[in-house]
Amino acid sequence: MRDFAIDLFDRWTAMWNGDLALAEEIMAPEFTLRYAQPGAVEYDDIHDRAAFTKQIEVFRAERPGLEFEVQGVPVVEMDDTRTGLIARPYGARITRPDGTAVALSGNDILRTENGQIVEVWSVSGGQGGRSFY
Repeated sequence: MRDFAIDLFDRWTAMWNGDLALAEEIMAPEFTLRYAQPGAVEYDDIHDRAAFTKQIEVFRAERPGLEFEVQGVPVVEMDDTRTGLIARPYGARITRPDGTAVALSGNDILRTENGQIVEVWSVSGGQGGRSFY
């Protein structure tokens, strides 16, 4: 199950990098998003795949060139029904309007039921944050 959870987090990251079709595979039909970063209030009322992928499109359009990557060691607690948790740090690279390249970090925790994500906790410093590494 550890390998499944790590692969799921990799697919979560790929979805945020623009492979929005992955939402049909990895997200449950209904889910809850808990984003603590500044300016993330728009995620509070999103509970379905279509609204989520639309918001990711908007998010990416506002941040051209943004790339996420997994970082650090994953923490996995998952049973043989693929129900449980995976938590992992992530990194992001973005270029600010003044041309300055910035490395940022955050942590995501994904709760799954039967192999699909049903709840997400995400924390980062937003564009004003900094990198763990």
